[in-house]
Amino acid sequence: MLDQKILNELETYINGHLIFELQESMYYIDVKAESLHIELDDYIKNNQKPTLQEVLFLFIDEKGVSDSHVYKSAGIDRKHFSKIRSRADYRPKKSTVIALGLGLKLGEEEFEKLLESGGYSLSDSETADLVIKFCLEKKIYDVMQVNEYLNYFSQKTLV
Repeated sequence: MLDQKILNELETYINGHLIFELQESMYYIDVKAESLHIELDDYIKNNQKPTLQEVLFLFIDEKGVSDSHVYKSAGIDRKHFSKIRSRADYRPKKSTVIALGLGLKLGEEEFEKLLESGGYSLSDSETADLVIKFCLEKKIYDVMQVNEYLNYFSQKTLV
């Protein structure tokens, strides 16, 4: 038969060590999580690219055109453009970003940079994207004309 006094001491011993082990492992987890958090913050700081709004308004400034010229050329209304300008968290549709790129008459590289800043790209697998690429290569920036080409190929128009 087991001695009750020894059992109590054994339970106390085990509980004390288990709690210490648990506290030690929790400390390790906290330290590791904090380390990963710092590493993630550093990664984001070192790799994050400018937002769509930053890239768009940089291009507008570089081109020396007014906001109204851009949104009118893109076929976008003033309120929508204002939303893009004032809300950093606003993410316009791909077609809107394309229309803005056309309105700014961006070259292919600048156009891709603008699209990428919004999380978009032009695909060689999509008819509509090929129409846009063709128009860029041919320097066709008129949104109405681009919409006509998209419509001709039964694709959704820009704006």
